[in-house]
Amino acid sequence: MTTLRQRYLSGARVGLGLGVATFVLGVTFGAYSQTLGWGIVAPIAASILIFSGSAQFAMATALAGGGNIAVAVGAAALINARFLPMGVSVAGDLRGGRLRRAWEGQAVVDGSWVAAHLGGGRFDREKLIGCTLVQLPAWVLGTVLGVLAAPPPDVVTRFGLDVVFPGFFLVLLIDEMRRSREAVQAAALAACLAGILVLFVPVGLALIGASAAALLGLAVRR
Repeated sequence: MTTLRQRYLSGARVGLGLGVATFVLGVTFGAYSQTLGWGIVAPIAASILIFSGSAQFAMATALAGGGNIAVAVGAAALINARFLPMGVSVAGDLRGGRLRRAWEGQAVVDGSWVAAHLGGGRFDREKLIGCTLVQLPAWVLGTVLGVLAAPPPDVVTRFGLDVVFPGFFLVLLIDEMRRSREAVQAAALAACLAGILVLFVPVGLALIGASAAALLGLAVRR
């Protein structure tokens, strides 16, 4: 049988691949924050405390568009609301009491969550944690480099660095869809919901609405 150490290492190996994209996106976020006048401490603190590229970019974009801090925080909260159903899905595979399970739940990030999925609503706890333990420092160090180096914005688009992270998520999605018909159905429904909702509501709300496809799939399975 696979030992706990091997499962942690398995997660770390997956995390290395995701960590490359995470690092690049962190550099992008750090550089972008400098164009908004965030200074040095604020973006680095945000990457440590929030650890969510989509939420941090949503917050930065809201502030850049003239929104106040309440609007920015609200946008980030809407984006991160997806972690509620994701956290519920892995709760049964975490260990210990409430505090320990809450602490281990911090490892639930998009790439790790998908990589640790075993099918049938079960997750590999050690792989989940191992994968995230690699991505967290990659994200923070990328942010630090972006803040200190602050490359020109055209460098990001010229080399296609802005599509690296979405590309990784696309690969993860394809891998998940190969495992089950339910995943294909949920992905198709989510795409339809997002395409319709984005015509009427902000992107953050459209994303939350699209995540209802996963909840619907879970309800059908039960």
